[in-house]
Amino acid sequence: MRTVLVIDDEAPTLSMFHMLLEFMGYTVLTADNGPKGLELFKTHRPSIVFTDIKMPDMDGLTVLARIKGTTPNAEVIIITGHGDVELALNALNLGATDFIDKPIRQEALTSALSRAEERLDRKDGSREQVVVTELPGATVVAIRGKLAASAEGQLTDAQKRAAQRQEAVLLSFDVSATLSGAGIALITQLLLENARQDRPTAMAAVQPARKVLEMAGLQKLARIYDTEAQALSALGAAPS
Repeated sequence: MRTVLVIDDEAPTLSMFHMLLEFMGYTVLTADNGPKGLELFKTHRPSIVFTDIKMPDMDGLTVLARIKGTTPNAEVIIITGHGDVELALNALNLGATDFIDKPIRQEALTSALSRAEERLDRKDGSREQVVVTELPGATVVAIRGKLAASAEGQLTDAQKRAAQRQEAVLLSFDVSATLSGAGIALITQLLLENARQDRPTAMAAVQPARKVLEMAGLQKLARIYDTEAQALSALGAAPS
């Protein structure tokens, strides 16, 4: 089982993480501030890190940037509270891959760890970021892995294919999908263009992508569904 590092300045939160993670079989490291957390990371190199976004002296964004600066493939999950939307969006630009809200719930923690494990298993880069599937009545644009500025060409090509078919568009984000600030901008541009052309568009997303889309307000441009089947049904298209 992997080693997990948790960095938070609140003792009750650290205790909760330690109890739950140990119960799940993980080796658990804890630190009550950013500098201590970075020292533990440097020594043990855990593949999964949870860090609070708001801490005195060194905040979670600084911790995130330093970890990603030395170990880009590390899964850094941000612990957020109410009203941290702007900070969370900034964290995306620094490479955060997921979020978990306080108070910590076992179900949410289990889901976040499952997503992190899956992303770690896919770090070999063997999968394309954007995959287009043409179904009767809709073009499905599947987003996999990290969607960043480098995916602009793939999204542009997908948009062109959808425009040629003059049919509805489904943006589908799988469990490995994460979005940087540039990725959010690309999705926003695509949704606005579809709205301008009166092209029916929907999104299907699970966490963490769904939370990011909602934080960015993109549900105002296209409805977000839990599954592709639900979205395709709403668009009047046939599932694969």
